[in-house]
Amino acid sequence: MNAILDFVQYLVDFALEVVIWIVIAYAVLSWLVAFNVVNMRNRFIYQATRVLDSLARPLLAPFKRLIPSMGGMDFSPIILMVIVIGVERYLVPAFFGWLHGLVGVSI
Repeated sequence: MNAILDFVQYLVDFALEVVIWIVIAYAVLSWLVAFNVVNMRNRFIYQATRVLDSLARPLLAPFKRLIPSMGGMDFSPIILMVIVIGVERYLVPAFFGWLHGLVGVSI
C-alpha cells in the first residue's frame, strides 16, 4: 500500500510541476508578444499562445479577480506560483506522511 501512496504522491507532485511550467511559459510568451519579440502571425506562435492561454487563464482567473493590475503589471502568476510551490513543498508531503501513518497502523 505504501508503494501506491508513493506513486500517487509522485503524480500529484508532477501535476503541480506542470502547473508551474505552464504559468512560466504563459508569462514569458505574453511578455514576448507584448514587446513584439515574436510575431503572432507565425502559426506556431499563435497556436502556442492559444494553448497556453486556454491552460493558464482558468488557473489565474481567481487571482486576477482578487489582485488588481498595478500599473500594467499582473502579479497573479507570481501569487499562483508561490501558492503551488508552497503546497508542493509543505502540504503534499505532510498529507502523504499522514496517509502513510494511517496505512502503517495495524489494528
